[in-house]
Amino acid sequence: MTSLRTPSVPHLLLIYGGQSAEHEVSLVSARNVFGAVDRTRYRVTLVRIDQDGTWVRVPTAQGALPSEIDFQASGEQVSLRPDGRLAALERPQDAVQVDVVFPVLHGTNGEDGAIQGLFQMYEIPYVGAGVLGSSVCMDKDVSKRLLREAGIAVPDFQVLHNGETNLPSYDYLARTLGKTLFVKPANTGSSIGISRVESLADYQSAIETAFQYDEKVLVEAAVRGREIECAILGRNPVRVSICGEVTTTHSFYSYQAKYKDASATEIIIPAPIPEEVMTQMQNLARQVCRVLGCFGMARVDFFLEENYRILVNEINTIPGFTSVSMYPMLWDYSGVPFSELVDALIQDAWISHARCTQLLRIR
Repeated sequence: MTSLRTPSVPHLLLIYGGQSAEHEVSLVSARNVFGAVDRTRYRVTLVRIDQDGTWVRVPTAQGALPSEIDFQASGEQVSLRPDGRLAALERPQDAVQVDVVFPVLHGTNGEDGAIQGLFQMYEIPYVGAGVLGSSVCMDKDVSKRLLREAGIAVPDFQVLHNGETNLPSYDYLARTLGKTLFVKPANTGSSIGISRVESLADYQSAIETAFQYDEKVLVEAAVRGREIECAILGRNPVRVSICGEVTTTHSFYSYQAKYKDASATEIIIPAPIPEEVMTQMQNLARQVCRVLGCFGMARVDFFLEENYRILVNEINTIPGFTSVSMYPMLWDYSGVPFSELVDALIQDAWISHARCTQLLRIR
């Protein structure tokens, strides 16, 4: 199994793509992470997971710039072995040891604890939250219930399950939650499958859309508030970035607003809020991490109402690394440039792995 020592030139496996609706976003994030890795300190292998689940080693010339690499190129099929080695299916004798994994896999089977469980079983250090924290944060229903149980405010919501014969009507939900609602799959990111609802016709269409992505759907009360985000890094102690604000001319911060219509969105760092409110949000972000177990890497999204009441919207354990993504931008403003951020995340992976291995031996 993998040694706890750090090799002189560690072999970093950068995995991206994945089998989710966020596959395309992952390609962009991976290119930017690759560009931020110090390749004098790490030997990097790119592996793309295609929509059919195939693992492909992407050709990478020595010293090639990110712009010179085709992240969608064909390559040899590979697999990760239980001994922590990456092997080509046609050349298993040439397997190479993997020292640390940086998963840039947004959404299903990448952010939900599934692949984290594989790395943990094979005793390979990996960047980001563990199995439980990943799966809990991915599920908006479960995470909101746990936060609410801990006394942390979240928007009011109800949960619908696909196949139920008597789904609540729009009139009932409007009376319960308000006339403006958000319908969202419980387990997607990047605002995929989310709809703003203000009428019966909107509601019926939104339910159909959301159930295309998940068997469980949240109907959430619209919050009259600003969207504020902060980033977390590491554990013991958890570092929290400065807060930033997202504004958009769209009806909400949709996938279109995030990635397709740059002119519609403005990111303001630092968020123009009182210092004491920012401190309160940063402390709340740490508390959220403790409650949900999402250490290592995450972005915590808040709503800030006019009276400065703070509600937690959601937690993203593998945030985007695109040019418009808040996570690296927040850390850059907080004094941690992208290259240092990537290195800090890798170092945290080794620390977490060592601690986890120590605990397993004690048990």
